Amino acid sequence: MSTESPSQFDNLETLSTRELLAGINSVDQTVPQVVAGALPQIEALVEATVARLQRGGRLFYIGAGTSGRLGILDASECPPTFGVPAGLVVGIIAGGDSAIRKAVENAEDDPAQAWRDLKAYDITADDMLVGIAASGRTPYVVGGLAIARRHGIATGCIVCNPASAVAAVSDYPVEVVTGPEFLTGSTRMKAGTAQKLVLNMLTTATMIRLGKVKGNKMVDMQLSNHKLVDRGEKMIMDELGIQQEEAAALLKQHGSVRAAIEARR
Repeated sequence: MSTESPSQFDNLETLSTRELLAGINSVDQTVPQVVAGALPQIEALVEATVARLQRGGRLFYIGAGTSGRLGILDASECPPTFGVPAGLVVGIIAGGDSAIRKAVENAEDDPAQAWRDLKAYDITADDMLVGIAASGRTPYVVGGLAIARRHGIATGCIVCNPASAVAAVSDYPVEVVTGPEFLTGSTRMKAGTAQKLVLNMLTTATMIRLGKVKGNKMVDMQLSNHKLVDRGEKMIMDELGIQQEEAAALLKQHGSVRAAIEARR
């Protein structure tokens, strides 16, 4: 596996802080190029996800360790950003919620556990399941995708090695082959960055396609703090050409940027 190959850098303990930072930065710069090469695969995954959400389905992520945490992060950001229900995008990590903060030993080694976790959410053939695994061989992810596929559920993945076991059980594989890490085998670095970029693309493009964005603005975002209320007022001011006081009144009255704009037109 290329993600486990020796780093192109050595004797790291002898390097200065500036040299360490420069080395990390130099390899990080290769990640967007790798993601760009996977755009056709990402496009196919987005289109398949949009189709299922349009008919009432949901998007599920499964992963272990860093990969699982990235899925949970992406899922948790969708409700506040796009105003969708919390259950529309669901992130599941091997070992359960306690594994979000602390590693759970051997949690990723049971190939049947992901399906048990998914069944708790009553996953169906209307849903999309995406496995996230830098190595592409995590048993928790491979098993979950394989069993889901047998139940007629569409599967996708985000992996960082070619010709992986995870990709083999995915209908819509995304392979971002990031190569050796600066710190040998530490896939929370380049591989994790690539996975995060793909997840950003997947949900952002999907939500735009579902009509959750107007122009370039998050008109359905949740107004959960002063910063977001202020942002919402500015959106209304820009869209309607009105002053802050009137925008604030409209937002307070209608409860969302979209509703405030539509009410005025």
